[in-house]
Amino acid sequence: MAMAANEIEALIRAAIPDARVVIEDLAGDGDHYAASVVSEQFRGIPRVRQHQIVYAALRGRMGGELHALALQTSAPD
Repeated sequence: MAMAANEIEALIRAAIPDARVVIEDLAGDGDHYAASVVSEQFRGIPRVRQHQIVYAALRGRMGGELHALALQTSAPD
């Protein structure tokens, strides 16, 4: 079962309210996405932890409804 880009964005924004989120459907199949997430919450924490925060926001959908997510995270400039 595929997941819509707006659903991914909504889940991330619900968990990280200040986030600027851009979602791109890489294959047009609703299973392979790229996401860019920029949040002040990420400032000073390692990238691995930033990614863990985003994956937690997806509430277990990674690997199920959402097959692949290429993730870029950062704090604002």
